[in-house]
Amino acid sequence: MSERVLTPRNRGFLFLDAHPAGCEQSVADMWQACPAPVGLPEGAEGPVALIIGSSAGYGLAATLAGLKRAGIRGVMVSFEKAPTARRTATAGWYRTAATADLARALGRDLVFVNGDAFSDEVKDQVADLVERRFGGRLDHLIYSVAAPRRTDPDTGTTYASVLKPIGRANRTKTLLFDDQGVPEVREVETGPAEGDDVEQTVAVMGGADWERWIDHLDGRGLLGDGFTTAALSYIGSPLTAAIYRQGTIGAAKAQLEATARTLNERLDKTVGGRAVTSVNGAAVTQSSTAIPGIALYTGLLRGVLGADVVPPVHQLAALWDQLTGAAPLALDEEGRVRLDRWELAEEVQAAVAERWAAATTDTIADLADLAWFRAEVQRLYGFSVPGVDYTAPVATDVPWPDGGH
Repeated sequence: MSERVLTPRNRGFLFLDAHPAGCEQSVADMWQACPAPVGLPEGAEGPVALIIGSSAGYGLAATLAGLKRAGIRGVMVSFEKAPTARRTATAGWYRTAATADLARALGRDLVFVNGDAFSDEVKDQVADLVERRFGGRLDHLIYSVAAPRRTDPDTGTTYASVLKPIGRANRTKTLLFDDQGVPEVREVETGPAEGDDVEQTVAVMGGADWERWIDHLDGRGLLGDGFTTAALSYIGSPLTAAIYRQGTIGAAKAQLEATARTLNERLDKTVGGRAVTSVNGAAVTQSSTAIPGIALYTGLLRGVLGADVVPPVHQLAALWDQLTGAAPLALDEEGRVRLDRWELAEEVQAAVAERWAAATTDTIADLADLAWFRAEVQRLYGFSVPGVDYTAPVATDVPWPDGGH
């Protein structure tokens, strides 16, 4: 087994390697941060869940919170790269291995499938597992997929999502760091969506694949009575609306929410079930750091709220409580679970907007929590995790958990 001393190598917010021990510790830290449930019987057989996009961001939070709050068992799906002679595995590979170890120690039966969630092959593999291993009944499905491309299994057409405003170009402030970690605030302009940019983005990030999963599982008779499903979404601040909620990604999120309403009506009739979107709050994720302005906004939000920023695992604990009936399902007027109210509170947004207006390269260190933001980006790849000895060699050739491929 190969052992190496790993140091962070990055291009902007993208890191070339991941640290296995750091990824393992970050999973343990999320587990500890998740509030313990009230009244979950020790060793009780929990509901069967399918989490699509389980290895990173809110999907990982959904997996860990589901284990702790609801005692879930079931199938977790993600798409990760194995280690090679030259490169480590992806961070999600190592987080999955750590999550599998945690589930095993708890006596929870989780199977981890590595593959393209958009493909019918993976849908068949998951359906077979639910049928053979989990009694042919699925209780919950959480959909948390952020991907740049999707191939439609029916047509073979590959769609590519883009991050663009709709209607006109958008100028926004953005936050960058140079190789020495010195921050810079600059303005960037993103040209408007052209041609079929909106349709392509909706085809990747909208509700088509979520609905296809429900069709596939329903066609196999695997949806249990009272089955619930939630797709994770984001609305965000007026400060980022032009590039996000009013942009191409926002069009996809609106279509995702329309899909939820269609699925909710259908599931109510067929299995007495529910479909909702869960609108989560801001977090530092591999997906969010790619969006112009989001890094600056998130750093400023942390500058305003400090430790009152609600971490993803706390938000997903609240979602699981609502999906399982441990807490009432609290929906807004459009049928969405809202876990972002702490972020979009009027006084919070006013304070962030004031800092945004004042943010320059010279002032940013006083307005945003830059140390926290940079550490959060590094932690996505297993670096800057407290308690990890980064001078020690670490085994990079970690196997994928048994049961997936």
